[in-house]
Amino acid sequence: MLTRISTVTFHGVEVLPVEVQCQLAGGLPAFTLVGLADKAVTESRERVRAALSAIGLSLPPKRIIVNLAPADRQKEGSHFDLPIAMALLCAIGVLPATLSETYVALGELALDGGLAPVGGALAAAIAAHGQGKGLICPAAQGPEAAWSGAEILAPSSLLALVNHFKGRQMLARPTPQIAEDTAQHLDFADVKGQESAKRALEICAAGNHNALLIGPPGSGKSMLAARLPGIMPPLDPDEALEASLIHSLGEGLPQGKLLRSRPYRAPHHSSSAVALVGGGS
Repeated sequence: MLTRISTVTFHGVEVLPVEVQCQLAGGLPAFTLVGLADKAVTESRERVRAALSAIGLSLPPKRIIVNLAPADRQKEGSHFDLPIAMALLCAIGVLPATLSETYVALGELALDGGLAPVGGALAAAIAAHGQGKGLICPAAQGPEAAWSGAEILAPSSLLALVNHFKGRQMLARPTPQIAEDTAQHLDFADVKGQESAKRALEICAAGNHNALLIGPPGSGKSMLAARLPGIMPPLDPDEALEASLIHSLGEGLPQGKLLRSRPYRAPHHSSSAVALVGGGS
């Protein structure tokens, strides 16, 4: 029997669909994971095994083959734990086999069966909504995923998810939340002199233009740039969603709340182009 669970992988801010396929076959007991997976993904076999044991289940004494399709696309990250576990649970009849038609899943499993936060829940939720599906993600990321408009299931553990589909404990829809604006921007009024530069930055802030600061060391470029966010208007809803999506894919959103303050980064002047964009190939 072949079961499928929909999930995603990320290429920058692009969300690419992945299908987790699970097959139970005859032969010596084994757990094989294929599909161009990196180290974090291949280690999911042990996390899944421990999580199933924690909720009172064990792997069937069969040859288990899990394929991450398409097989020629690199798979990275620990968010494949939950869809792999769900595909196995579908294969042994614990979860309905039709979940791939209605949900996209992602999440990292703890050894006790709990679900730990992973990057990209908001981006995955938006992609799932575009496919007409819901999203299953860790409880900590339910508030950010709820902004997508898709149906969201945010269990705190694998057991809570199983109980939901068994009808024993229904999961409530998470409520979208916005983070408090606690950013302490430097005061633009502190700048003395530099009238031409200040006027140029005020025009940039008012018209949402780009700015390029050029000058010798010590002329005030960093000082002016650090104070620019303080005179910029608040993030509008579209900007807040876009900025939060990028943060979600990177360092994650604190408590799953949408950002309100404008992000500001001050890389060192000696940073290379590769360092500025975060590396990659």
